[in-house]
Amino acid sequence: MAHRAIILNPAAGGGRAGRKFAPWRSRLESDGKGVRVYRTTGPGDASKLAQQAAEAGADEIIAVGGDGTLFEVVNGLFPKTKGRRTPALGVLPLGTGNSFMRDFDLNTPEAALDAILAGKRRSCDLVHCAHSAGEFHYINLLSVGFTAEAGAVTNRRFKPLGVAGYIAAVGVCMVRLKHPVVVFQGAGIDRNDRRHTLITFSNSKYTGGQMCMAPNADPSDGKFDVVHVGWMHRRRFASCFPRIFQGTHVDMKETESHQTTHVAFDLDHKIDVMVDGEVLSLQLQTLDIVPGAVAFIA
Repeated sequence: MAHRAIILNPAAGGGRAGRKFAPWRSRLESDGKGVRVYRTTGPGDASKLAQQAAEAGADEIIAVGGDGTLFEVVNGLFPKTKGRRTPALGVLPLGTGNSFMRDFDLNTPEAALDAILAGKRRSCDLVHCAHSAGEFHYINLLSVGFTAEAGAVTNRRFKPLGVAGYIAAVGVCMVRLKHPVVVFQGAGIDRNDRRHTLITFSNSKYTGGQMCMAPNADPSDGKFDVVHVGWMHRRRFASCFPRIFQGTHVDMKETESHQTTHVAFDLDHKIDVMVDGEVLSLQLQTLDIVPGAVAFIA
């Protein structure tokens, strides 16, 4: 039976999502649409619950949490919903990062709720990632280098501090700045085997909350954006890092950007990879755009 399924991650935002959800539930029920709430209890639950909700006939699934919750919900729907109509997907941003919603000017719970109740929809792309141990989809970005390391440090040491924790992790990683090589090539992109400070493969503009990592990205254009920031001395990178919040880092001489539909990696080992706010250890193989995969509520 059609209904609005709520996938609630009560631990998101340092527990804020769980503490503050009750009044939002009442408003989500205010348009008379049937609502069922599914609560996560640990990592991976949001994927399982999203799949269950789709199988139970939900025509809308709302992720209540941050970027990590949305990532899990996406991977509960794709590719497991093959043969079924995929529910429309929305977000009530009560988590820490909430980066993806900024592309739609829906970075507050109030604005997101208005879009949900208005029944707004827009076609949105996903990116399919194949790696040595399997596959997944992402909706925001995949990144390697400095951003992945900062994400890993945040999760290990500073997660309870929210955005302030990420800033603290940036400081730690700036001191021990590394310049690894990740070899890749793609449609319209020559083989890249140069040292980098960071590389992102972005379906949307923002990451880390307010960092405009890929200012030219559009989650509905059938492409993803590759932003390669090359070798930089830590002093130079520290002085340039604030430019990422305005998106002007793409104008630096050390940065190059491309739009593509496919990337293939040449890796013989696992590396830290940040995907939609989650840090994973992966031996990456390919990335491919999946155009218009989601009816996104925005």
